[in-house]
Amino acid sequence: MSVLDTFRLDGKVAVVTGGGSGIGAAVATALTEAGAEVVIASRSQGVITDVTDIDSVRAMVAEIGPIDVLVNNAGVCFHRPALEVPDEEWRAVWDVNVDGVWNCSRVVGEQMIARGGGAIVNIGSISAQIVNRPQWQPAYNASKAAVHQLTKSLAAEWAPHGVRVNALAPGYVKTEMAPVDDPRFKPLWIDDPPMGRYALPEEMGPSVVFLASDASSFMTGSVLVVDGGYTLW
Repeated sequence: MSVLDTFRLDGKVAVVTGGGSGIGAAVATALTEAGAEVVIASRSQGVITDVTDIDSVRAMVAEIGPIDVLVNNAGVCFHRPALEVPDEEWRAVWDVNVDGVWNCSRVVGEQMIARGGGAIVNIGSISAQIVNRPQWQPAYNASKAAVHQLTKSLAAEWAPHGVRVNALAPGYVKTEMAPVDDPRFKPLWIDDPPMGRYALPEEMGPSVVFLASDASSFMTGSVLVVDGGYTLW
């Protein structure tokens, strides 16, 4: 097998949660181009799924059948100082960003373990490692730190069963969730970091293909940071 062949996902079934837009949509395209049969699982597109509802996740898996690659991408974020965060907003962030990853990983992971292998890629964030500025987003930061640690915990537990679990930690990517051109944020988000630019969603796709494929066959429990050098400072 050639080096480039190890990135191929021919014959694999891949599920991308929240794959209807932004990073998720770009990841779905990249996985498709690598040969996978890709299914989007979201509240509005593909197989309709609410990742915060374990029964909805079970129904999604039952409808799709055997899954080889799971990309836990669904996520939400709010900018608000800690003392102004309403309880329902904290809960909403945690429900999607953490419980959603937990629900999907458990249901799909059980299937993968029974079949003897699979790859899970969690979309984390540099916000798990730093405190972003100038905006405050404590709920999001805490949730992504939990995703990174959950990634490591599941990777350690499931490695003997042939299931690899890794995470991607993007920097600022031009999506609806990240208003990179907003003059309030641009000086610190974009102008200050070493590469001096934001990423396009399409730039995240190749890294997810790497983590999902045999190209990363000896890699589990890792967090791959793709941030244009943002966390170097």
